Amino acid sequence: MKKLTKEEVNPEIFDLYDDYAHSKIDRRAFMERLSIYAVGGITVGSLMSFMMPNYKDTMLVAPDDERISSDYINYESPKGGGTIKGLLSKPNNSSGKLPGIVVVHENRGLNPYIEDVGRRAAVDGFITLAPDALTPLGGYPGNDEEGRAMQSKRDRNEMLEDFIAAYEYLRNHPDCNGKIGVVGFCFGGWIANMMAVKVSTLGAAVPFYGGQPSAEDAAKVEAPLMLQYAGLDTRVNAGWPAYEEVLKANNVKYEVFIYPEVNHGFHNNTTPRYDEAAATLAWSRTIKFFKDNLV
Repeated sequence: MKKLTKEEVNPEIFDLYDDYAHSKIDRRAFMERLSIYAVGGITVGSLMSFMMPNYKDTMLVAPDDERISSDYINYESPKGGGTIKGLLSKPNNSSGKLPGIVVVHENRGLNPYIEDVGRRAAVDGFITLAPDALTPLGGYPGNDEEGRAMQSKRDRNEMLEDFIAAYEYLRNHPDCNGKIGVVGFCFGGWIANMMAVKVSTLGAAVPFYGGQPSAEDAAKVEAPLMLQYAGLDTRVNAGWPAYEEVLKANNVKYEVFIYPEVNHGFHNNTTPRYDEAAATLAWSRTIKFFKDNLV
């Protein structure tokens, strides 16, 4: 099967995939609608293969990278799902206590991409915890489609409690300096926003294309925010003006970056929505923001 490139496919399929990834349509409907774009020798199968994540060839920091230590741990989330599994990563060459980052997955559990993000941040000098909100249901099942279905069975406010508990775990970790930030993607972006609402001592939050809190909740934000949005992501971006209005009214320290002509999910280097230039810039800004606020 011929491997497609981004330039060969109709950009409308990214919006179609967004609907599928956010459970607005099921797999059958996704494939049926995908057939509209199977023209000129491009098959539905090749389009489907093109859109699905490639975890094998995209890892940036291997689990056994000599620069870091990375292992699974369990921590307690009494207000959430009980005992939660997470990937704890930290640099090997550090001296003294480290700032911490909670890394929050998308709507499909702790997949290899998010584990990789946790390790990347460890390479940059942080102790990180990437929890798996699917732990109460058996954990990330090995593929994103089943992961989405599993995550839809959990209450998102209970999952929020799981990530707040991760914050507490890191804050009390002997290798942590007690200053904790959070970075999250899509669903995880909403979690990052809500942790800024719920955790008054949070050091910094970086939501990537995350849903915004209500005006009432937004008024409770105290943590510095760096908000990362995709220019083509009209679904999520629609909520930004109202959120910004509340942040301004309450003198919250924030920065916002809207990357033009990129799709929702542009940081995820395992799918064709990935934009290397925007992702690299957004990540460098994220790490600097955390160093400015947590070190």
